[in-house]
Amino acid sequence: MPVSVTELRYTVSGDSGRPAILLLHGFMGSSEDWSNVMAALGDRFYGVAVDLSGHGALVGLPPESYTFEGTAWAVISVLDGLGIGQAIFVGYSMGGRLALYLALRHPERCSGLFLESASPGLRSEPERSRRRAADEERASRLESGNFEEFVRDWYRQPLFASLARDEERLERTIAARLKNDPAELARSLRGMGSGSQPSLWEELAGLRVPALAVAGELDEKFVGITRRMADHDPRMRVAVVPGVGHNVRVEAPVEYLVLLEGFLAAPTSYAG
Repeated sequence: MPVSVTELRYTVSGDSGRPAILLLHGFMGSSEDWSNVMAALGDRFYGVAVDLSGHGALVGLPPESYTFEGTAWAVISVLDGLGIGQAIFVGYSMGGRLALYLALRHPERCSGLFLESASPGLRSEPERSRRRAADEERASRLESGNFEEFVRDWYRQPLFASLARDEERLERTIAARLKNDPAELARSLRGMGSGSQPSLWEELAGLRVPALAVAGELDEKFVGITRRMADHDPRMRVAVVPGVGHNVRVEAPVEYLVLLEGFLAAPTSYAG
């Protein structure tokens, strides 16, 4: 274990005797993001939703806790503490990138992989360098600017355009994001942003578990990434949900649950 392990905050639901599901939220999210999913799954599974470093209640951590490697070891520690040998990893956006990292670097702990709007990272160092510079600008703004204005600008990005069509839903989302500490989000952005993530593209062919990668039809960037991932990995299937953007789970909760429950019921049927 190359880094000191931070104890992540987490919530559990369901029956501990059932198959386990690890739920990993996106940037500015928290374990609370999964409450509807956990409620829908009920006692059929054992759900574990964590607050990733710098999010929700998990703040003031050592620097290594905000890296991919440090966070991955902390997640493994949660599974160990709960007596979970293997789980199906479910992740959204940043949490999806972490889920993929875990599945590739700790394959013995993963029995299936369900990704929503996720990526294996950026391929080249110049791409990562440019992204780190952009994330540093965002992090500096989080530390010194108006937090609510930052969050509203974040959801003005094209990939969230369809989410923003529903004003009430957008305001609920923004209110949830504002529960975070902006300085902590800045630390997460520096350590867990796409520019700081190791590229996993060349490792995809070695994925050992069934996987389903989901993207929203209107999020053209991630539809393309998702399909390219499947080209690299024969075990990965793709589902594109019509009429929605980056956050499929929020914009199309019924369709999302149909896909998730279908995968959870028979993950090996998605093995390619």
